[in-house]
Amino acid sequence: MSTTADLTATPQLALPRHWTLADLQKHLGGVPSRRIRLFPQPGTATEEDALNIEAHEDRLCELVDGILVEKVMASYESMLAGALIYLLHAYLDTAPIGAVFAPDGMLRILPTKIRMPDVSFISWERFPGGKRPQAQVFRVAPDLAVEIISKGNTKGEMDLKLREYFEAGVRLVWYIDPRSRTAQIFTAVDQSTTIDESGLLEGRDVLPAFQLRLGELFARADRTAT
Repeated sequence: MSTTADLTATPQLALPRHWTLADLQKHLGGVPSRRIRLFPQPGTATEEDALNIEAHEDRLCELVDGILVEKVMASYESMLAGALIYLLHAYLDTAPIGAVFAPDGMLRILPTKIRMPDVSFISWERFPGGKRPQAQVFRVAPDLAVEIISKGNTKGEMDLKLREYFEAGVRLVWYIDPRSRTAQIFTAVDQSTTIDESGLLEGRDVLPAFQLRLGELFARADRTAT
């Protein structure tokens, strides 16, 4: 799938005049209204607005069709992301094929979409010249996108993200659910496998030879939480 879309422009969404807040929520996958920023006016926000909120309010916002949507992640979910980032860094120490990014890494994966996976891996070959750019928002889709499902995430929101990820050229997506202690592994929007704590998170051809028992990830976070 192509990953060469023009991501330099920042097209905005002209909201239909008859839309209500319920229509806006539906467009965003049913996210709670408390996560939708009304300034700048929905449909007109830019990546600079998202960066300003992060700098001055210490909050993370994704940008969806010119609409700022606050990102949610609770403490335990953050521990899981941190543990996974540590283990991916350890893997990359022996196989330096790319870079791993934390939840505050803004990625313009499509012309009107800035997403912030809880954990992401980007191979060097996806960057121009094989080097990390200096921009604050990378205009590239990751090879691997990981979402730690929080209580505030809706199914519609996660389904929407999944479609966007694969449209943008993401090769592998992991949805990790701390409440059921399971993970759903996607290789396409309609192709997935669900594992429990005894199952393996495998890097496949994205992270060759990387394997992590899901239960080990939860165990690391549980030790940190005690």
